[in-house]
Amino acid sequence: MFHIMFSLPGLYVIARFLWPLPLALPIKIGLGLAILVGSQYHLFCRLSSGSVFSPEMSRSAVIGFNWAFISILLLFFLQLLIDVLHISVKLAAGITLQVPSAVSSCSLGLGLLVIAAIGVRNAIVSPVVRHIEIAVRGLPEEFSGYRVLQLTDLHISRLFDQQWAQAVVRDANMIGADLIVVTGDLIDGSLQDRKLDVSPLKELRARDGIYFITGNHEFFFDHVDWLEEVQALGMTALENRHVVLRRGAGSLVLAGVTDLTASDTGFTGPDVRKAIANAPADAPIVLLDHQPKRASVAADLGISLQLSGHTHGGLAPVLDRLFALVNGGYVSGRYDVGGMQLYVSNGTALWPGFAFRLGKPPELTCVTLRRSMR
Repeated sequence: MFHIMFSLPGLYVIARFLWPLPLALPIKIGLGLAILVGSQYHLFCRLSSGSVFSPEMSRSAVIGFNWAFISILLLFFLQLLIDVLHISVKLAAGITLQVPSAVSSCSLGLGLLVIAAIGVRNAIVSPVVRHIEIAVRGLPEEFSGYRVLQLTDLHISRLFDQQWAQAVVRDANMIGADLIVVTGDLIDGSLQDRKLDVSPLKELRARDGIYFITGNHEFFFDHVDWLEEVQALGMTALENRHVVLRRGAGSLVLAGVTDLTASDTGFTGPDVRKAIANAPADAPIVLLDHQPKRASVAADLGISLQLSGHTHGGLAPVLDRLFALVNGGYVSGRYDVGGMQLYVSNGTALWPGFAFRLGKPPELTCVTLRRSMR
């Protein structure tokens, strides 16, 4: 049913956009077949690995499929908008609008193909370093200026492969952060398929270590095996627990929870209360939670700062409003949630099943903590 659903936009583009064009029949048939193939990108992913989340094909093929699939969707929504507008005007005013000329249709189509190409290119470029400062209530003087590097949604895969991971590790280490946190969706693929691709992460360096929490994609594969691998790479997994970081007489609590998907797959779901149980009462708490939608729960429990990802920044204008609907209104950047500071990263990468960004660049987020004057 999933793959049939995604064939419908392609069929609509063929019937309403391609077929009316004044092209030779063999060209129409060839383009129509190409559209049908492109619309089934996720079926080819499933055939390559058994999972729509792990395209085990060449990187160039993944890029090409993303461009084709996204182009089809853009053409579909454009044609649907035109058709709805025609019908609405016809019903409301009895006026039949002029059908766009072949030249206009081709120009619009080519424009959308270019936009899709730009969006895919923006999705796969190296992430920029984004420096932000966040005032944390109750932060000890010893931790003022403390730098936390957030990596999230790396989605290491055939698209974001070993070479890409090496570049990210190099850039991350050059920042020289006090602490590195990886807030979920580290991989797309089985341990067998991704072991070489994730190997550069063993070179990540930070004075106070590297900490990891699960995202939803960890539970699409073998969660237990991946947790073992993460720890073998030198990361410490925080599954509904915390650690206390110290600088002289000052303390800072770093807590982490499992992803919401955990409970749907037979594992323990996120539990903020458990994660902060027995934490020093006078120390501010930084919470790592992959999905931002439950930020109000953390705020009610006295968390000072929450770091999240998951949304990929909403990918593009307009789309980001849809992401907001299913993520508690939190999509990209910082928010004040009942006095708690929430930062939602655009992500270091994104899911290779829909690699598209416009105005929402990938990022390595360096968070500098400052004492709140309030």
